[in-house]
Amino acid sequence: MNVVGPDAIRRSVTRAAAIAAMREAVIAYSKGELDTPMPMHLDLSSGGGGEVHIKSSYRRGAKRFALKTAGTYARRPYGSIVLVSAETGETVAYFDDGGWLTDLRTAAVAAMVARELGRSDSSLGILGSGVQARLQAELHAEVLRLERIFVWGRNAERAAACAREIGVLLPGVRIVVADSPADVAASARLIVTATAARAPLLRLADLQPGTHVSAVGSDTPGKQELDAEILRRASLVLVDSKAQCERLGELQHAPSERGRAVEIGAFCAAPIAFDRGGITVADFTGLGAEDLFIAEACAAGLDSGDSR
Repeated sequence: MNVVGPDAIRRSVTRAAAIAAMREAVIAYSKGELDTPMPMHLDLSSGGGGEVHIKSSYRRGAKRFALKTAGTYARRPYGSIVLVSAETGETVAYFDDGGWLTDLRTAAVAAMVARELGRSDSSLGILGSGVQARLQAELHAEVLRLERIFVWGRNAERAAACAREIGVLLPGVRIVVADSPADVAASARLIVTATAARAPLLRLADLQPGTHVSAVGSDTPGKQELDAEILRRASLVLVDSKAQCERLGELQHAPSERGRAVEIGAFCAAPIAFDRGGITVADFTGLGAEDLFIAEACAAGLDSGDSR
């Protein structure tokens, strides 16, 4: 078994490679090329932790499958991915990434959607001030010429620290700490929500015409970042998985929109027309397929010696 530590993992996957892998992953998922069970969630609150997500995926005919665990624990968030031989059941590689690959693929798939939608925004709004906020800024800067990023967080001190760190990562971009989610929406027409909210942070009246919102925070029952009316009035509703989003994502709060929701992979493979002056939404719950493809991208980078 090859045990790969955090430093080697971070060197192995470029931002561009992560985005490319996510496009391939969602297309393969929507084409039905993968066996990807519904995620499993464990409540760890009685033991002092938070929650853990367990996801897996197998591409039919491949030599290995992926199993990922990622969660919040008493001391810190943590996670890992293993690649397992489909022939023998032996663990081929253990990626001791601490959850970084999960964070990277989440940001990469949101940035990929912005590119696939043909966005040309120079401003990005981010709700949230954790690791995901920083990576969303980095990955969107990979596909857009950003000039301004507006950051909001519930804790003003953490939001300011997040803004400073993003400023170091993207020195040519102006970083602004916003006073409220509505202020972010007034300043940017491309918004990423990356929080653990259980009540809407954004409402329809907050959004400008032509706004796209990528909602990545809702991944378990009860979580919600967007008012359901946003989905009901959107000109395009994208979902990473209809089955997952109606159970775990924003779509759980707007079940009437399931019929017109379009899986991201299907959209990437065959884009459809939509009103670009309207609001668009992408609902992300995180796919086991994405964990498989980011792990394979990591393995390929290690084999080739690629680094950032």
